[in-house]
Amino acid sequence: MNAASPSANPPAKLATAMAARRTPEQVRARRKLLWREMLTSLWAPLCIVALVLFPYTTLIEFVPTAAAWAQPAMKGLGLLMVAYFVALLVWRNVSPREKQLRRLRHEAHELIAENERILQKPQVREKLSPALTEEITEQALKVESASAEGDPEKLPREVRALEALTSQHLGAFRKESPMDFVGGFVKMLLVALVFRTFIVEPYRIPSGSMLPTLQIGDQVFINKFIYGVRVPFANVVPFVIVRPPGRGDVIVFNNPVNEATDYIKRVVGVPGDTVEIFDGVVHINGQPQTRESVDSEYIVHNITDAGQWYDQQESLYRENLSGVPHSVLQTPTRMRRHEGPYVVPEGHVFVMGDNRDNSSDSRYGLGITGKTEFVPYGHIKGKAMVVWLSLGYHGLLHGLFGGTGLRLDRFFEPVR
Repeated sequence: MNAASPSANPPAKLATAMAARRTPEQVRARRKLLWREMLTSLWAPLCIVALVLFPYTTLIEFVPTAAAWAQPAMKGLGLLMVAYFVALLVWRNVSPREKQLRRLRHEAHELIAENERILQKPQVREKLSPALTEEITEQALKVESASAEGDPEKLPREVRALEALTSQHLGAFRKESPMDFVGGFVKMLLVALVFRTFIVEPYRIPSGSMLPTLQIGDQVFINKFIYGVRVPFANVVPFVIVRPPGRGDVIVFNNPVNEATDYIKRVVGVPGDTVEIFDGVVHINGQPQTRESVDSEYIVHNITDAGQWYDQQESLYRENLSGVPHSVLQTPTRMRRHEGPYVVPEGHVFVMGDNRDNSSDSRYGLGITGKTEFVPYGHIKGKAMVVWLSLGYHGLLHGLFGGTGLRLDRFFEPVR
């Protein structure tokens, strides 16, 4: 390696200085190592799924018919990523050489990052001579090269040499200040909060109120920006991004009567609508919504508060709500002859569960008041888009967990 001549004004960042001194061979070796580290990380399968999931949810939202081929493709990818994850987990734990190299590379990375952090401080750069900065840079490059080579004997030797330099010349600055720790923690927290608050959030289906559309144990992703950015705690949506909530949308909302609880229901009425129900058939503004009987003895699987699964027999119908077809359940013995009229006020929606006679929805005070309750726009968290995971009835390994197992058939099921 040919070191560059010491500079009177060394770069403020160690990364910059190292980049300026890498040979083409070192650049290629470093790039190869970075790809290797990414692809052998346990996060790799999850990141691949996450990257594909966004275009998938966008596609099935705006081109619903595409789900016929997109869902099997996504399901195949999901199963492949599960196998990828398991293979990585096994390999990382049964290969002694891999375990040793992973630990050594982690130590090397942390030591270089520590030097980077220390050398960015103005008081450190003022005290260090250019020659010493060059020496640290060169040794950091040797550590990086040994890490890329994957030599379990050479790498510890180069790490010890850099550790000795760091301790000797930067020892007084090694202790991380409370502000450094707090600053890093706050940055990570802000990224997580922004993502969860404004982009996407997972939600677990806790009850059978949305059967058969959503099964108990389904984990769904909520699109949090389609209706507009909701200001948390203030419960207001300053502006719409894509469109307001529409009839047929399955939404997750913060119960306006009991704000400690989130519900998931289907939007049946939008502002200005008059909703009435005659013998189970929904009428909107006087127009009956198409409903066809599918199975009068349909069995769904519900769960008790104690976690025991049981069969529930209902009548299954196929309903078309303003162009949004979906399945609903009805208990003939509990069906009311007439419900409503419910007039939806401005800035609100009227919601119902698909398990029509087993749902605490707008008709029944959202399970709290017993009188009609509408959901304000500001309480809507987002639109349920896709089932990404399901731990429900009779899934994989259900015999070990009281009838609950991994439902592979539910992977990436669009929420309709």
